[in-house]
Amino acid sequence: MIAIIDYGAGNLQSVAKALAHLGCEYVITGDRDTLLNADGAILPGVGAFGDAMDCMEKNNLKNAVLDFIESGKPFLGICLGLQLLFKESEETPGKTGLDIFEGSVCLIPKDNGLKIPHMGWNSLKILKKDGIFKGIEDEPYVYFVHSYYLRAKDRDIVSSQTVYGVDIDASVQYKNVTAVQFHPEKSGKTGLKMLENFIKSVDRGGSL
Repeated sequence: MIAIIDYGAGNLQSVAKALAHLGCEYVITGDRDTLLNADGAILPGVGAFGDAMDCMEKNNLKNAVLDFIESGKPFLGICLGLQLLFKESEETPGKTGLDIFEGSVCLIPKDNGLKIPHMGWNSLKILKKDGIFKGIEDEPYVYFVHSYYLRAKDRDIVSSQTVYGVDIDASVQYKNVTAVQFHPEKSGKTGLKMLENFIKSVDRGGSL
């Protein structure tokens, strides 16, 4: 069973539909016990960094998410769900995130002539061919919707990158935690393959 974390500010249905398409058993939940009893968890996210953290704290889910990650079971963050794993974002100065990893979440520069938010298909430079990227072709195209981007401090956790005016850390992977800036649930067959790889890691008890 995979828990899709409902903290009151996430795009849940597209993720749920993708899991259902793959035949995966899932539950959408904002309940601490249900989350901690799940075999894997997905933290989707849309909207602003600060609003999401406020909702998570209001619904007593911040510590539940931290405890789930600490359990060692597979965890996947999507879009804002990646950014929330870091301490802070330029989007909401002074607001503390989950603070799992160190890095900067910065506004994509507006002086490069590109439209902000970054919305559309971009190719990935895959740095780690395991985990969710196992069996994925080189330089796959995936779907992005974001105005802020990650620059991870620990370069060893970065598993893929893309370019949109600046170099963007498009995903991270460390132990049981995987997170992506793009939307695998909206990235066609390639994205479904990534989700399938995550589901398989859950079925294996956490092995990526």
